[in-house]
Amino acid sequence: MDLPKYRYETHLHTSPVSKCAKASVSETLAFYKSAGYDGVFITNHFIDGNIGISPDAPYEEKIAFYFSDYEEALRLSKEMGIKVFCGVEISKGGTDFLVYGLDKGWYLRHPEISEMEKSSELTLMMDEGALIIQAHPFREARYIDHIRLYPRHVHGVETINACRTDFENDMAKLYAQSYGLLEFAGSDNHAAGARPFLAGMGCETPITSEADFIARVKNSEMDIFTWDNTSSSASAQNNMKG
Repeated sequence: MDLPKYRYETHLHTSPVSKCAKASVSETLAFYKSAGYDGVFITNHFIDGNIGISPDAPYEEKIAFYFSDYEEALRLSKEMGIKVFCGVEISKGGTDFLVYGLDKGWYLRHPEISEMEKSSELTLMMDEGALIIQAHPFREARYIDHIRLYPRHVHGVETINACRTDFENDMAKLYAQSYGLLEFAGSDNHAAGARPFLAGMGCETPITSEADFIARVKNSEMDIFTWDNTSSSASAQNNMKG
C-alpha cells in the first residue's frame, strides 16, 4: 500500500534537551524534510525523564530549557519548509506517555504536576484537552523494573514503535484492542537519518495544528505507516482503531 500523502513523525527526540538524543534540531528537521514529511512533533523527555538539565534547577528554568529545542525548531521550520508541532514525553520509571495539545504556558502554570501520582497527572492533562498515548507499553530494558499499564488514563497506545521488537509491538496491539484504545505509531527517533526504521501517522490532507491532529486521531482519521529508511521502501497500514 502506498504511503499517506502527508506524513508526520509523532515521537521524536533532539539534542540537547533529550540527554540521550544524538542529533540536533537542525539535523533532525533537515532529515525529515529530505524524507518528504509534512511535519514533525518534537516530543523530548520531560523534566521527569532523561532531560539534559540538572534536577536541582528551578522549575521555571527546567521548563524554559525543555521548550528550547521546540522553539528552535519553530524558528527553523519556515526557512526549512517543514511544519513543527509541540509534544511532550512524560515518564515514570521507564513507563512513558506522549502528550499532545498542552503548551509551554500550561506547564508553567502547573508546577504541581512534579509532585503528582502519574494517574492523577494524566487525568488532569486529559481533562485539560490533551491527547495521551502510552508509548511502547511493553518495552523491556534493564532499567525498567516492571511493566506498568494505565488503560483508564490514556486515549491510546503506541502499537508500532520503530525502536521496539515485533513481540513488544504485537503485545501493545493486543492490549489496545482488548481495552478499545486508539492505535498509534511513532519512531522514537533519537538520531535523525541514522534511524533505520521509522513509523508515524499520516493522512491525505495536511494537519494544521495540534488541535486538528488530536481531533483526527480521536476520530480515527489518520493512518499508521512504517518505513524502512535503509532501502527507501515503505508500507502503510490502515489499522487505526477508534
